[in-house]
Amino acid sequence: MAVLNKIRQRSLVLILVIAMALFAFVIGDVFKNSDSFGTSQDIIATINGEDIKREPFMFAVQNRQQRSGPNATETQIKNQVYNEELRRIVMSSEFEKLGLSVEKDKMRELLETSFGAYPEFQNQDSIFDVNKLNAFIANLKDIQPQGAPLSTFTINYAQWTNNEQSLANGALTQQYYNLVKAGVNATVAEAEDEYLADAKTVDVRYVQVPYTSIADSLVEVSKSEIKAYMEKNRDLYEVDETREILFVEFREDASKEDEDALKAELLGLKADKFEFNSATKATDTVLGFDNTNNIEAFVNSNSDIKFSDEYLRPSQLGVAKDSLANTEIGGYYGPYKDGTFYKYSKVLDRASKADSVKVRHILIPYAGANRVAPDVTRTPEEAKATADSIFNVLKGNRSKFKDLLELSSDKVSNEKEGVIEFTYNQGFAPEFKAFSFDKKKGDMDVVETSFGYHIIEVLDQSGFSNTIKLATVAREIEASEKTIDDVFNGKQKFEIAAESGDFRELAEERGLTAKPVTFKELDENIPGLGSQRQIVRWAYNQDTKVGDYKSFTVSGVGYVVAQLVDVNEEGLMSVENATTPVLAAVRKEKKAEMIRNKISATTLADIANNQGQTVKTATGLTMKNTTLSGAGVEPKVIGTAFGLQQGVVSKPVDGEKGVYVVEVTKITEATKLDNYAAILARLSNARKNTVQTQVYSALEKAADVEDNRAKTVY
Repeated sequence: MAVLNKIRQRSLVLILVIAMALFAFVIGDVFKNSDSFGTSQDIIATINGEDIKREPFMFAVQNRQQRSGPNATETQIKNQVYNEELRRIVMSSEFEKLGLSVEKDKMRELLETSFGAYPEFQNQDSIFDVNKLNAFIANLKDIQPQGAPLSTFTINYAQWTNNEQSLANGALTQQYYNLVKAGVNATVAEAEDEYLADAKTVDVRYVQVPYTSIADSLVEVSKSEIKAYMEKNRDLYEVDETREILFVEFREDASKEDEDALKAELLGLKADKFEFNSATKATDTVLGFDNTNNIEAFVNSNSDIKFSDEYLRPSQLGVAKDSLANTEIGGYYGPYKDGTFYKYSKVLDRASKADSVKVRHILIPYAGANRVAPDVTRTPEEAKATADSIFNVLKGNRSKFKDLLELSSDKVSNEKEGVIEFTYNQGFAPEFKAFSFDKKKGDMDVVETSFGYHIIEVLDQSGFSNTIKLATVAREIEASEKTIDDVFNGKQKFEIAAESGDFRELAEERGLTAKPVTFKELDENIPGLGSQRQIVRWAYNQDTKVGDYKSFTVSGVGYVVAQLVDVNEEGLMSVENATTPVLAAVRKEKKAEMIRNKISATTLADIANNQGQTVKTATGLTMKNTTLSGAGVEPKVIGTAFGLQQGVVSKPVDGEKGVYVVEVTKITEATKLDNYAAILARLSNARKNTVQTQVYSALEKAADVEDNRAKTVY
């Protein structure tokens, strides 16, 4: 009891201690993840002091995804939206500094340019009416957030104002770049230099002492020299923050046993089967490929690719075209591998078919058909009745075809009297193509496609080829459950071994390839694996350390085990990573110094003799052409030559492929022009054409950007 009383007396203290501990835990987590209080999780980026908020950003991403469909990944869409916001904010900062704005009259002009052709904004004479525009906008504002129809779509007030803002930004951007371009011009002096760079020439004699004359083994390069070179050339060796991983793939590919089993299944379809029917207590005969009386139903029930009734050209037969060409009607070929399928084909027929056709048609669409006009309201049944009626008229008198074209909705072919000429390889509705090529010249009938009902008449056929009709049972090559289990077990064993073994060596022992890849924090694609943000996020997670590994499920592959092998911080490349590219440059510098120290003679003949080289000549050198005859591209050497007087021998020059000593033997001065206006205009226009991209790149580089995408939405 005494103990219990003491506990009761101290209960308040205990509660306070527990509360403080919980508070410390929560606060610690908050400070560990500073986003918990505020705003960082809600802010995608801050650009020149303006925040890009998460909610409107993701709303824009969602809208863009709906418009783009499956053609772009989520990360690509996010990048597009971010880059647009970045450009908008960067440019808006410039507009504000310069006091640029779009006034009411200018906005009205922009709206007229964009929407002037819309009937909703035109008067009875088809002329743009600003009053109708203003009334439309006022109505949108009154009924918001609901929208109103405009042309073939519906728009609400928020979308309209966003559109106005987009038009204004476009106009301001153009105005800004026009101002910049107005201040970008070349000078007469630059035009003259441009002319002289082509017109003035020099002839030279030179001696080249190649760097290869000194063996690499004689030139020692230390890490400190590599680092010093990198510091001197920082622009060349500055790198972004990256992660490097090794990964191995455990592919769920079909094994040889799986493929053999699949081929056996296909061969087993040829003959009839006898199966016991538990319901009737009798043995049923299941007809096989040989005896089936419904070839289409047989193929469709046994194949991963539906039956096609078309005659195939040799180019459509794939890998088996030669073998199928020699298979008799009623004969079989296969099973054979074609891409990701095993196929077993039976030859049904052969025929000579046209490669090109000329037809004419009348199209009667119905509501819901492809590319149908909004005002089409007829049902499929009504369209069929209309098409049949036209067909019956034409059967009696085909000369009326042109007169009935006014009923056709195909305005393009109507301009050519309904005539279409095309080859078999061109994309047309399958039913339209089948009738055009499989029927004979003069045939006419009503054919339904996804566009509606066509009355088609075959006018001509040409370029005939031998074709073949096949019944092909195709099965996709897939891994069996046993193979998938084996792959998973192999992956598990690799992970266990990687806890204490070398990742690369373990891969080699198992016949796997450890593939290296380096990426940035916002990247998504990994070569060979496609979009894999999950792997990028893991590699950049603060808890992932060098040497850690993890397995990932990858669609179309199976599994990937990745190991983080290096973390490269932003800034100057590490000496270890830079050694290979920098070593050659440092070694060349040291060789150049060694060669210069060996050159003591003052004439080309003596230098050549002392260095075991020959005196070479090059004529007609210009400042614009940096190729030195007999040596290659040597801009420093040619630049030196143009700085010498005739007969003067240069000091040793460190070139791209060696050390050079040059003597100018002849200078041909250019005849000065009376007027450099044409060159001046060309230079000015060239600069104006490139300034837009260069200006924005400079503005973006100078912008104050805090990019939180990797932590917030990626």
